[in-house]
Amino acid sequence: MIQKPSGAFVAASWIALGSGMIGYLAGIWGAQLVLSEKGYYFTIMMYGLFAVVSVQKSVRDRLEGIPVTDIYYGISWFSTILSIVLLTVGLWNSEILPSEKGFYAFSFLLALFGAIAVQKNTRDSKNFDDSTPHREVSNIQ
Repeated sequence: MIQKPSGAFVAASWIALGSGMIGYLAGIWGAQLVLSEKGYYFTIMMYGLFAVVSVQKSVRDRLEGIPVTDIYYGISWFSTILSIVLLTVGLWNSEILPSEKGFYAFSFLLALFGAIAVQKNTRDSKNFDDSTPHREVSNIQ
């Protein structure tokens, strides 16, 4: 049975994605970091978002019997883990305050969770729309 996600869950997913990304990017923007460090953290965010969407899609495809190559599946998982490791290494070696490090880590994870949830909702909504029988609407009154 294909079920459309509730409006509340869709909204919560978008809020998680938006608040995670905006918080993370606002923190980078205002931080006392050199431009190359800001670029590093921005790139990790974008890489991580793409990676988790790829993981969600490939896991879901496999569950639904849609072929996914082992190499793509593995690269998706590797990229997700690598983005988290790269953020951890960057924060570990950074000279920012520990509270800022925690802020970046949690906003990053919130954004990744939000991206997964938004991708899931988008796919569920599309599958629901595709499976719903369409009625002919008549203009005859």
